[in-house]
Amino acid sequence: MGLINKDVFVCLDCETTGLEVDKDRIIEIAMVRFNFDGTIDAFETLIDPQMVIPEVSIAIHHINDQMVKGKPKIAEIMPKVFEFVGKSIIVGHGITNDIAFLCAAAKQHNIPCKLASHPYLDTLRLARLYGESPINSLEKLRQHFNIAEEGAHRAMNDVIVNIEVFKYLARNYKTTEQIVNRLKSPIQLKTMPLGKHKGRAFGEIPVEYLRWAVNQNFDQDLLFSLKTELKKRNKGSHFGQAANPFANL
Repeated sequence: MGLINKDVFVCLDCETTGLEVDKDRIIEIAMVRFNFDGTIDAFETLIDPQMVIPEVSIAIHHINDQMVKGKPKIAEIMPKVFEFVGKSIIVGHGITNDIAFLCAAAKQHNIPCKLASHPYLDTLRLARLYGESPINSLEKLRQHFNIAEEGAHRAMNDVIVNIEVFKYLARNYKTTEQIVNRLKSPIQLKTMPLGKHKGRAFGEIPVEYLRWAVNQNFDQDLLFSLKTELKKRNKGSHFGQAANPFANL
């Protein structure tokens, strides 16, 4: 890793039959090797998941069973993925999910896979760090940075937008290592990103919900933010009791 405007990255995105890594399958993958001067190489393909694509998923990416019929199986594509990524740093929005799907596919077909330990930069977390976009979805970030729309929610379209978003989010860093090191630490979120309290400041969320949420399988930034808010509440409670000697009477 060196100067960020000189390093080579691979932006990657997968479309899938659903959200469950252990049950769902990849149906499309797109990758672009790039640097800050432009695109170096690109690859995309539809993939036959060997299962029916649920209608709820088709409504999102518009990839149906007929479109993937006769396309390569994931086992045929995995070697190309490894070759294309090479030693480049992977970039993606919520990229840990894409990597998890690729690793699960490799495991299913007994293909050795080292992507889980490959260096990556998650633009979702970079956007949280940036903190100036009310919503950190790729589409909202595209709008926030006035990036041209690429069309339907498909893997390559998302990759093209993601690259431009990454360039905006990385502009205050000189080296790639600076970003990697910063992202090693959890990021304090401003508002709840999901659930029934989505969009609310953590200070406005009932303590019972915070106590429940902190025990869920959320990402490190959300768990850190929940725990931080609970610590504030506990400190406030202890301070109130100390200041008022009749509090427990």
